Amino acid sequence: MDDKLTAFILEHEQDDTARLLLGRSRWPDIDMDLAVHTIEGRRRIRTKVPAWYPAVSLRYPTRLCTEQCSSAATARCKAALAARILALSHPEHPRIADLTGGLGVDAWAFAGLGAEVLHNEMDPVLSAAVRHNFQVLGLQHVVFRNACTQPGAVAGILDGFAPDLIFLDPARRASDGRKVFRLEDCQPDILRLLPELLEAAPHLLLKISPMADISLIVKQLQESVPERSGLVREVRTIGADGECKELLLWLDREWTGPHTLSVTVCDTGADAMPELSFAADAEKSAVPVLALPEEAKPGALLFEPGKALAKTGLFNALSARFGLPKLSRHTHLYLLPEDQEEALASFGKIYRIREVHELSGRTLKTLGKAWPQADVTARDIPMSSDELRKRLGTRSGGSVHLFGCRIGADPVLLVTQR
Repeated sequence: MDDKLTAFILEHEQDDTARLLLGRSRWPDIDMDLAVHTIEGRRRIRTKVPAWYPAVSLRYPTRLCTEQCSSAATARCKAALAARILALSHPEHPRIADLTGGLGVDAWAFAGLGAEVLHNEMDPVLSAAVRHNFQVLGLQHVVFRNACTQPGAVAGILDGFAPDLIFLDPARRASDGRKVFRLEDCQPDILRLLPELLEAAPHLLLKISPMADISLIVKQLQESVPERSGLVREVRTIGADGECKELLLWLDREWTGPHTLSVTVCDTGADAMPELSFAADAEKSAVPVLALPEEAKPGALLFEPGKALAKTGLFNALSARFGLPKLSRHTHLYLLPEDQEEALASFGKIYRIREVHELSGRTLKTLGKAWPQADVTARDIPMSSDELRKRLGTRSGGSVHLFGCRIGADPVLLVTQR
């Protein structure tokens, strides 16, 4: 990026970008579209990838490239899993191919492992920007390709680059802009590509929509290459900032056993990445601990699984492993023993129960007046969270959380506090 454009971006990075676009005639020697996209991109990158923000000459040629790129935290999580995969075969010169490179945050994290990385991006403008950005960031041992990842093209894209691991993050938007999450609707179509991907590398790491059905995805992948039993070695949900951000699948062409279900939490700014792992069939065989009514009392701790943990569906397995009494068989809220608080704090929210009331019209009216501002959640009762909030007459916010749920078969209203 030339010095004049960089100086313009720094001078105007707090300005209204819409006004800059309208006034582009005032700066005829500035590529205003690139300047605006870079100004807006730097605002996103400041929180998503803080290490890139000080490099003022990085290019962000489109709005989507910074909106859709991985955060540094989730990229670090993928790199940690990639390191585990590479450690299995101990390659002398590890190689990772990112065939859907985008802005390159994941490739940047993979390069941080000391691996040689291939970055492929089909948009020539974005591909050129990433090449420039990686030079600015001082990354070495990165090979660049600018090609469309489609059936029949994998060998040509690699062109002699023999990866130990291939990473793909298919685009999850249809041609009309709608979000999609089925594998066959994403681009590239992993199901059609799978045979040649497995021919090209012993391990695949796929990032798919966190909205996808895990059981269906595993079944589709295994059926796409019926001659290989197993294949899916691990399914991992990635949690960050209270959300399920990503769903990763590790495919191993030599694997013949069942897969594991894992959860990793990589909150922004945190060094540790706590994780839990369960056998794929753990939920089927698990016998949950059920709470006695007298155990759910004021002073007890209540555990609500975070979205990344809930995505695995391991509700009974969680209860069985950690000895967490479930409030009822179908209410995925748990009483948390004090000695398990540290082990599970990263994987959900912990509340202190203040009051326990039967769920009735009179209780709703009384508690609505007592707590006019509170967050509200309904679980396993015949009304939604929104309906419960309306009947209470509360507005969101404050330090109190009201749970409409069941203890055993009895509907109750819990007054809790984080």
